[in-house]
Amino acid sequence: MILNGAEIGKLEDSMNKALFRITMTGMFALAMLAVSQPVRAQERLIADIPFVFTAGKMTLPAGEYRVEKLADDSAALLIQRTDGSAAMAVITFTASSNAPQAKSKLVFHRYADRYFLSQIWVAGNTRGRQLQKSPQEKEQTSLLARNGKPDQVTIVASLYSPKP
Repeated sequence: MILNGAEIGKLEDSMNKALFRITMTGMFALAMLAVSQPVRAQERLIADIPFVFTAGKMTLPAGEYRVEKLADDSAALLIQRTDGSAAMAVITFTASSNAPQAKSKLVFHRYADRYFLSQIWVAGNTRGRQLQKSPQEKEQTSLLARNGKPDQVTIVASLYSPKP
């Protein structure tokens, strides 16, 4: 079968449209898969934080909080008060330890009466999540530089599973 130039052009247009539809369908399917992926239960923590604290650039009130990854492969964490009155998302990076953590915990840096969320660890893991220092914490660090290091405060957290 021999095709002339016009027929070849029509065939190319038809193939390009089909390829575009297939590509878009595949991208949509991947996006839906990523959105629908449940966060693993072992990545969900709950903790009672008895003081006002800063996470990222936001100051949050004392209370009971849930901390969970926004998606399995995400560096973003959702920090949400269990009564729904406060919530925020923060970008984190990996923290490492030589030995698995004995307990799930949230680690804070304390400067006088100010607390800054620093790390999140899940029991049994050698990798946790580290928050970047906020501008407020960097300011506190520079003020403290002459006098030593901040205190480290650890709040034990529990694993939780959402109700179905």
